[in-house]
Amino acid sequence: MAIITQIGRKHWKVRLLFLGMYAFLIIGGATMVYPFMLMLSGSTKSSMDIQFFDAFPRFLRDDAWMFSKHLEGLFNERLQDLNAAYDLDEIAFNKLNLYGAHNAKLADAWTEFLDGTELPWYSFSGGYLNTQLSKTIPSSLRNFKKMLKQQYGSELETVNRQLETEFVGWYSIFINVPSYLMRREKPMDTRFNSVLNEFQATLPYGMRYYFSPQGFYKKQFLKTQYSQDIKLYNSSHGTSYGSWDEVVLPRRYPENGTAKEKEDWTNYVRGTVALHWLRVDAEATPFFHELLKARHQNNIRNLNRLYETNYTSFEEVPLWQEPPLSGMALTDWDSFITGYKDPVSGKFYEVPIKMVRFESPETMFQDWIVKKHGSVEQAAASLNMPWTRVADIKMPQLDLHLSYFKDNMRSLRWEFVTRNYRAVADYMMFHGRGIYNTVVYCSLAILTALLINPLAAYAMSRYKMPSSYKILLFLMSTMAFPSMVTAIPSFIMLRQFNLLNTFAALILPGMANGYSIFLLKGFFDSLPQELYESAQLDGANEWVLFWQITMGLSKPILAVIALGAFTAAYSNFMFAFVTCQDRKMWTMMVWLYELQQSSGQAVMYASLVIAAIPTFLIFLFCQNIIMRGIVVPSEK
Repeated sequence: MAIITQIGRKHWKVRLLFLGMYAFLIIGGATMVYPFMLMLSGSTKSSMDIQFFDAFPRFLRDDAWMFSKHLEGLFNERLQDLNAAYDLDEIAFNKLNLYGAHNAKLADAWTEFLDGTELPWYSFSGGYLNTQLSKTIPSSLRNFKKMLKQQYGSELETVNRQLETEFVGWYSIFINVPSYLMRREKPMDTRFNSVLNEFQATLPYGMRYYFSPQGFYKKQFLKTQYSQDIKLYNSSHGTSYGSWDEVVLPRRYPENGTAKEKEDWTNYVRGTVALHWLRVDAEATPFFHELLKARHQNNIRNLNRLYETNYTSFEEVPLWQEPPLSGMALTDWDSFITGYKDPVSGKFYEVPIKMVRFESPETMFQDWIVKKHGSVEQAAASLNMPWTRVADIKMPQLDLHLSYFKDNMRSLRWEFVTRNYRAVADYMMFHGRGIYNTVVYCSLAILTALLINPLAAYAMSRYKMPSSYKILLFLMSTMAFPSMVTAIPSFIMLRQFNLLNTFAALILPGMANGYSIFLLKGFFDSLPQELYESAQLDGANEWVLFWQITMGLSKPILAVIALGAFTAAYSNFMFAFVTCQDRKMWTMMVWLYELQQSSGQAVMYASLVIAAIPTFLIFLFCQNIIMRGIVVPSEK
């Protein structure tokens, strides 16, 4: 009984030992898998969540977080545009808390208004056009490039000629999204912008955001001067507002406002807000003609030359209902709104401030709502909104954006999962010959490694030269020096032979490898000599002995050599860049390095994942051969 108990205790000790070993193996595996999961997770992120290290992306399981991430892409990573459009004071996209229920009636009303109203092209911007922080290629930008290829073909020279652009490659096409709210951000009347406007007009309403001069007035003009504390604003303006929500941008000069409110409104109109949101009453026409006479020295010919018109007098020049987009006409209109002092007479010309009014998508929507429902009160009751005055009616963009997000949540998630990988693929496929050069380089590296190294090892193994060990010692000593030590002599030698910027420069220095020859010789020595003797008795020559017997039985070690040659060639960056500085000869690693210098961290993660795929596939292919060489002989 005691013996049985003792045996049982030993079994329990063995079991505990194995459990401990398995636990260590699991922990060791986790230390390898967890960093890989972090890299996969990081490859799907943007500037909003790249600083959070989670193995499973939060946006895949948290709808509220995903909506904040969507808003980051929708507003082209411009938080100031979101604050102006929604009339908010958010400090970061990852701090947003806007996900929830939406007013479906209000979203439908906004959609109906947009369907029936012809708004100017500069009144909105499309979403997912630019990622100034993440530095990747969002969906709308990809679709815009696709539209250019459909219209003008895949030749970029044709696109540059037709659109008067100077893009050096498809990868370099970008869209600098302005906000069109500040005076300095003027709409550009160019061919490229015309095509871009046509593309943006095809975007669904849920993928657009409309500019709000009122939100910009509060967020960027008032709060930057008087802080976000409404009490400070009240104390400086002599008002008694309960919150910033009660502060509005009057359409016209606030004659009933305080002196400070009048001053703010005037300064905003004269020097801050973009000109295309302002309209001037017809009564200001004489003032406009007086300014034109002063600016053009009372000579209508000067104006006609600059305007490319044929007016006979200044009185024929119309007072524009919509500001011009470029040229001297825009400069004159800017002087009319801002004010112009004649350097000769010293007289000051400007539009009377009471003759200026605002016209924007917001004001047009307010008028449309009131006209449709009859009054503000009836509109508020019908749409379940707490409106008491026309100025309270805001563009319900958040409601529409929420509705669009909930309807397209799955496709938006897929966009964030794949867009960084698409950016890397787009860069590699349409950027030089990196893939072709890498395939040729790796193929030649494997071919030469499987030819030169086995020949050298076979000679030393078969003929038992007296100096074999000295040769092996010499070959092994090359491993004592880092590769960068030999890079400079190799570069000088290749330059003397005029081999730079060729595949020979990449292949020749690494064609023979001392460590590979050492491994092959040891493996060849282990092969039975009786096989060679039997083959020689049957009349086999040296080539048959080498190729059919030695190489045929050495597939496992050859797989190891091939894997090492591929890994060395595929991951070769510095030497490949030094010896092949011509961009036409750059390999994939060099192109990826350049991509990483101009891309965000998430794109860098995605490039590393993509770069690891070929190595992983080659390893799987070689692993079967290696394992057969290990397992089969042991079974025999």
